[in-house]
Amino acid sequence: MNKDFVSSWEPKKEPTAGDKIRDAIKPAGPLKPRLEAAVRSLQMQIQRLDQINGRLNERQRVMFEKVVDAVKRHDNARATIYANEVAEIRKMAKLIMQSRLALESIVLRLGTVDELGSIVSSLAPAVRVISTVSKGIGTVTPEAEKEMGEISNMLSSILVEAGQTGNYNINFETGNEDAAKILDEAATLAETRLKGEFPDLPTGTSSQQTNQ
Repeated sequence: MNKDFVSSWEPKKEPTAGDKIRDAIKPAGPLKPRLEAAVRSLQMQIQRLDQINGRLNERQRVMFEKVVDAVKRHDNARATIYANEVAEIRKMAKLIMQSRLALESIVLRLGTVDELGSIVSSLAPAVRVISTVSKGIGTVTPEAEKEMGEISNMLSSILVEAGQTGNYNINFETGNEDAAKILDEAATLAETRLKGEFPDLPTGTSSQQTNQ
């Protein structure tokens, strides 16, 4: 582990006069506590998505019961209306679940970072994933979109600084490929989980074909 990494990774207990001058010019601080702060922020976003998912599940349950009741009463018009709402709720739930799983994957990756090289290789896809997730959930929770945008900016800053400190070239093409894999895996897992959690709509409801 080189000296540049140690000085950038661990906070300095007793900064020298030169350190204070450099901190005044570049006040962001050591990489490790900044990365840990970003991870904590991501964990808070995951908790928020869990809360949203819980509310969506409850709303889906209520509307599903209305579909079943309307079908029993042979009220096809209402059954279709309720079924369409169930389908929309499930689409939103899939988006939230996919976003949550993608962020969880990023948190796990960042938790294993212990050197500059792994910072660069881990943060390049992380920034891309967070940016994509942020845009996706913006219609559901604009506040979370703003906060994740701030987290993305923080990680981008750490990424650039780590690359400069360790003289690493940041391969954004590879980072984007890794990000795409993370998002695809999250989408597949989300679909599998939701199929297990949500029962099929009663036959005869027109939105059944949109329940993906």
